[in-house]
Amino acid sequence: MRVDQYLWCVRYFKSRSLASQACRKGAIKINGATVKPSREVLPMDQLEVRKEQIWFQLKVLDIPKSRVGAKLVDIYRQDTTPQSAFSHKEIQDLDAFRPREKGLGRPTKKDRRNIDGFLEDED
Repeated sequence: MRVDQYLWCVRYFKSRSLASQACRKGAIKINGATVKPSREVLPMDQLEVRKEQIWFQLKVLDIPKSRVGAKLVDIYRQDTTPQSAFSHKEIQDLDAFRPREKGLGRPTKKDRRNIDGFLEDED
């Protein structure tokens, strides 16, 4: 089975095209090597999937015939992601200052007070 199809089948991505895009961007690795979407997945392969700034590590146990329900996903893969990866993401989420995304317009009064409070804390 193709790697993009496998990741869609075990519900890491909502669509196969999103899984293919992740492969093309280098966010999918099999046994430590960056792969193309057409790369075949075999049982016992070690996959690394970068999603939402976390490198998920999983081991392929079996190949599903088609997309499986959420309760059956553990039959086909073993999640070996270390807990430190999730704690790192939590620390990033607690970061008080985030730049505004382009196109959101001017800061609101509340945003301005938060920015001023953040800048005063640094001094």
